[in-house]
Amino acid sequence: MSFGVVQSAISSIKYNKSLLSKRSKLKNTLSGKKSKKFEGKSSDATDYELKKLRDKLKQEHKQIRVKQFLAVTLVMLILLAVFIYYF
Repeated sequence: MSFGVVQSAISSIKYNKSLLSKRSKLKNTLSGKKSKKFEGKSSDATDYELKKLRDKLKQEHKQIRVKQFLAVTLVMLILLAVFIYYF
């Protein structure tokens, strides 16, 4: 191993160590800004409200999956059309 490689590794380790304190400040935030967290007690919600929330989240996730499927399908069709056109 040459000394240049070792020296660059040492400087890289020092630089990464200097960044650790900065990373801890951003640990639980979104892009460095304070996020609005829901701080409610679980005993405040009734079973009906929890079921309603669960159903709403399932519906939102289903819509997201449908949009992702349509986007992937569209990209695949475009790639297939380009592939057929040029080959």
